[in-house]
Amino acid sequence: MTITGTVPTVELGGLEVGVQGLGCMGMSEFYGTSDLTESRATLDRALELGITLFDTADIYGSGHNEEFLADFVRANRDRLVLATKFGIRRDPADPAFRGIDNSPGYIRSAVRASLRRLGVDTIDLYYMHRRDPAVPIEESVGAMAELVAAGTVRAIGLSEVTGDELRAAHAVHPIAAVQSEWSLFSRDVERTAVPAAAELGVAFVPYSPLGRGFLTSSFADAGTLPDAADFRRAMPRFSGENAAHNAALLAPIRELAEQRGITPAQVALAWVHSRAGVHGLPVVPIPGTRSRTRLAENAAAAVLPLSDAELATLEPVAAQVAGPRYADMSFTSAGRE
Repeated sequence: MTITGTVPTVELGGLEVGVQGLGCMGMSEFYGTSDLTESRATLDRALELGITLFDTADIYGSGHNEEFLADFVRANRDRLVLATKFGIRRDPADPAFRGIDNSPGYIRSAVRASLRRLGVDTIDLYYMHRRDPAVPIEESVGAMAELVAAGTVRAIGLSEVTGDELRAAHAVHPIAAVQSEWSLFSRDVERTAVPAAAELGVAFVPYSPLGRGFLTSSFADAGTLPDAADFRRAMPRFSGENAAHNAALLAPIRELAEQRGITPAQVALAWVHSRAGVHGLPVVPIPGTRSRTRLAENAAAAVLPLSDAELATLEPVAAQVAGPRYADMSFTSAGRE
């Protein structure tokens, strides 16, 4: 690995990226009101720190996030790797509606729309955001492969898939990365998806590596979050009895942080980075933040080793977590394992 800024680099499906990326979703939606000026400053600072993988999706803000990133991407096109996603459909008349569409025709229309919003000719890494079991994955990946052949997309990825689904997809076209939730609180990907990725030489891109902020100890119950639009209020792990139970699980994380003179967030991220060595594959977490201060804190964790004894202390945490990741787990790979 070489060093760019403070963050080492790693290869992800032929793309060289900083070993920690930036999730941009919260700059447009889901975590309450965002300061767009600070968000843009955070993007600029990320590049200075060697963070080069910027992750968005067409669903974030119903296209707003891609549009927001457009100027930044164009200004720094040769310095960054742009990842976006298709597959989740929304209905303007029903804000709560979420549908999944993996059909080849939809993929072709979705990529055109993303390219237009982003103002670019090529997307570096294009993910299937969620899997529709009604559409054979070979058909969907075949359509994505056509985008690569046309030069519209450089590499393709999948999100929330099982190990068998990854193998079937990879047989059609090389998959650069799998993006799924992976953290001290969420380790179900280790059952089949991570072993398959390691076997095939596919990188893993953990989203929500900080447990949507819960692992930072910044809140103990989502019901107390000040913005009514914060979607964590509806997530089972972060409210009521589940939240009280799960908050108690943070004790060893806080204790380890205090002993090392670092933050709980850095402990949690360092643990995710340690998975690369444990499982033998590139691991590029994409913690989301809208703050330059938090960004620098997160980036420092990319080069923060944890000892075997420290890892052993953290090992039991995930098995004790109460509540599912989402209220509706049908949008994840869990039901297909």
